[in-house]
Amino acid sequence: MEAFPIINMEKLNGEERADTMNIIEDACENWGFFELMNHGISYELMDKVEKLSKDHYKKCMEQRFKELVASKALEGVEAEITDMDWESTFSSNISQNPTFSTKAMKEFALELEKLAELLLDLLCENLGLEKGYLKKAFSGSKGPTFGTKIGNYPPCPKPELVKGLRAHTDAGGIILLFQDDKVSGLQLLKGENWVDVPPMRHSIVVNIGDQLEVITNGKYKSVMHRVVTQTEGTRMSIASFYNPCSDAVISPAKELLEREGVKDESDVYPKFVFEEYMKLYTAVKFQPKEPRFEAFKASEKSNSASFATA
Repeated sequence: MEAFPIINMEKLNGEERADTMNIIEDACENWGFFELMNHGISYELMDKVEKLSKDHYKKCMEQRFKELVASKALEGVEAEITDMDWESTFSSNISQNPTFSTKAMKEFALELEKLAELLLDLLCENLGLEKGYLKKAFSGSKGPTFGTKIGNYPPCPKPELVKGLRAHTDAGGIILLFQDDKVSGLQLLKGENWVDVPPMRHSIVVNIGDQLEVITNGKYKSVMHRVVTQTEGTRMSIASFYNPCSDAVISPAKELLEREGVKDESDVYPKFVFEEYMKLYTAVKFQPKEPRFEAFKASEKSNSASFATA
C-alpha cells in the first residue's frame, strides 16, 4: 500500500519545491487528502486551541452526551446503526456559540483561512491556472465563506455497531482539519480499501471538497471518508471549511477543458449555484456524490432544451 501523502511545506521554499508540488498534485488526483507539516501555524497556538476545545467539551457537553446518547442509543441493538453518528459537535462561530469564541480561536481561524488561500494558489499553480483563480471562482457577490466545526468522538462500547461519522464526501471547497494526535479514527476510501489518516502532532490534514472536483472537471477528487469509533479515549476534530459564497456559480474551468481537449458534454461536470448544490447535498450527504453531479447535469440539459424551444 502506498504511503499516505505528507507534505513538508518548508520544502516549498528550496530545491525540493518541484518534488513537493508533485506530491501535492498526486495527492489531489489520487488520494483527495494530504497532511501538512511545518505549515507556519504556531504550535503554541495549536496547543492552546486544543486545550480550549477539549476543556469546553468536558465542561459543557460530555455529560449531556452520556445522558442523551451513550446511555440509550445502543440498548438492545445488535445490527449496525446506519442513521446516526457517535459524535458531539459545536461551532466556534461567535454568533452560534458566544461562550466559546475566544481570542485564540479567532486567531487560529485567521491563520487557517490564510493557509487555505495559500493552498488554493498552490493548486492553481499545479493546474496551470492564474494565481487567485480558485478564490475568485468561490467569491460570488460577497467572497468565499469560512467556518469551523469542532467535533468530539467519545468512547463507544460497541464500535462495530455505529460510526463516529458515517462515510461521505465534503460538499464545499477545501477543508483543513486539526485532529487529535492520540486518538485515531479518521479513514478515507482509496479504491476499495479504507485507509487510516495518520494522527500526527501539530499537523493539518487537508481534503478536497466536491466543488474543487467540479472546477477541475474531475482531475482532483473529493473522496469518501468516515470516522470509526474507539472503545477508549475521546477523539477531537477541528474542521475548518473554506467554501464558495452561496451565490457563486461553480463550473469546470474553461482553460482546463480546452487544454485537455474535452468536447463531449458527457465528460464535462455540471454548472450550478453553490446554494442549490448545498440544498441537494444536505438531503443526501451520506450517499455517493455521483448522483448529485448527474442530477445537475440533467437539470442543465432540461434548461437548455426549454430555452431552445422557447
